[in-house]
Amino acid sequence: MFLRRAVLAGLSALALIPFAAQAADLPDLKGRKVIVVTENAYPPLQFVDPKSGKAIGWEYDAMNEIAKRLNFTVEYQNTSWDAMIQSVSDGQYQIGMTGITIKDDRKEKVDFSDPYMRSQQLMLVRGDETRFTDGKSFAAFEKGLVGAQPGTSPFYTAVYEILDGNEQNPRIKLFETFGATVQALKAGDVDLVLTDSTAGKGYADASNGTLKLIGEPLGAEDFGFIFQKGSDLVAPVNAAIAALKADGTMDALNKKWFLDYKMGE
Repeated sequence: MFLRRAVLAGLSALALIPFAAQAADLPDLKGRKVIVVTENAYPPLQFVDPKSGKAIGWEYDAMNEIAKRLNFTVEYQNTSWDAMIQSVSDGQYQIGMTGITIKDDRKEKVDFSDPYMRSQQLMLVRGDETRFTDGKSFAAFEKGLVGAQPGTSPFYTAVYEILDGNEQNPRIKLFETFGATVQALKAGDVDLVLTDSTAGKGYADASNGTLKLIGEPLGAEDFGFIFQKGSDLVAPVNAAIAALKADGTMDALNKKWFLDYKMGE
């Protein structure tokens, strides 16, 4: 219950925007084609439904609604996390979405939308884990290994908030995708994966007790869509995000994906 309240509290905080400020009509992009790229590896934001094989999630629903309101046509494509920011920066795709934390260093390469979600870093472990209970006890557990994608918020949280600040620390095992870190955790190849609360909840809820979240939140982060620098899509998308917050659509998506949906059911 604590995690559910923490997630929804962070999401609700972003929704407190004066309705009058968002009352103006939204821009009309006149059916323009927009290529949106994602990784499909962060449930419940975006992932492949194990039953239908279709790509679904909170971000798909939100982007489809944004496209509808702005009158543009979406084409979805996939790429790996390590290629995403650069490929959007180069103009290969017009928008990127995969729970991307808004960071100043990333703003040097891409433009961000306004935040559409706030999340927190949490510790994902196997369901029977008893050797450590928080970041401090994990740091003291010298045999403990953490899995992470290089260049991501979980990687830097592991390095600078849990371990010793050494980015080459051998206790950090690197993987190409977030899903691969979770598989390594399940297999016993690593002992900890740091994750934002949204993805962590998705994996824990779908694990039938084989995974769990432990410890206190390790700071908050805002998620945004990314665009090529100077993109004329930023302002329209920001207007649509504000409208979705103001009319309750964001709250409905939060309820659908964080309270009602359970993977595999």
